[in-house]
Amino acid sequence: MRAATDGPEITPRQAEQVLEALSEIVSRAAQATLAVPFSSVQHRLKDDKSPVTAADEASEAIILEGLARVLPGVPVIAEESVGDAPRGPLGASFLLVDPLDGTKEFLAGRDEYTVNVALVTNGVPIAGIIAAPAKGLLWRGVVGGKAERLRFKPGSPPSEDSDRSFIRARTAPPALRATTSRTHLDPSTEAFLSRLSVTDRYPCGSSVKFCHIAEGAADVYPRLAPTCEWDIAAGCAILAAAGGKTTAPDGGPLAFGNVGAKFLVPGFIAWGDPALAGRT
Repeated sequence: MRAATDGPEITPRQAEQVLEALSEIVSRAAQATLAVPFSSVQHRLKDDKSPVTAADEASEAIILEGLARVLPGVPVIAEESVGDAPRGPLGASFLLVDPLDGTKEFLAGRDEYTVNVALVTNGVPIAGIIAAPAKGLLWRGVVGGKAERLRFKPGSPPSEDSDRSFIRARTAPPALRATTSRTHLDPSTEAFLSRLSVTDRYPCGSSVKFCHIAEGAADVYPRLAPTCEWDIAAGCAILAAAGGKTTAPDGGPLAFGNVGAKFLVPGFIAWGDPALAGRT
């Protein structure tokens, strides 16, 4: 992780100008996650008992090298090197990286795991890129701009791919569709869902749940248990660019860059239709 600096404040307009370069970095990292079969990849348990693999570490190395070239001087908080994070302020803008979100899915041979990069300015994720390497899909967006989904070949610049479409979260229908965590569904989240008009729900892993809401395939994704900023920042940005919203459980805003809390988020709710936020 690069040290904190008094680096530049990156605006959404500036984020749009580097989105293609950031997407190419994520594409190369996605390729690295596919390089070793999940059935034979080396892995170990971290102090929090979550798994980390050689694929996580290879992806992170590629991302850190690329970010240093594309956005020099902008601090980077990356999951596998967060122990080196500074204890002081991060500055106006910084990057959050989850090089392989859904490691359990990866080790189980599921195709839901993702590579995530987010740009945060003044505590708000303003740009995000999420790639699902095994699906050959990449989602990206800049707040105030556009959100899109691309089919891509991991390792290739996404600009070479012609199969892309703009995405938009949908207006909430009378009967909501919820997506939930496969491995972190807790009683508080279950109680929350019971208070909504949810007639359909489906579990899946990783940040791809944000993407499903951003493209109008689901309406709400609650997680009322703690998670880390790098797990959700890219998804929050893409969802916001698609017209959705992510809030704290009480309906208030989320703030990113909480060094003192070791970048923990106590919980959140992702909404496709912002009009629903705060009603429960």
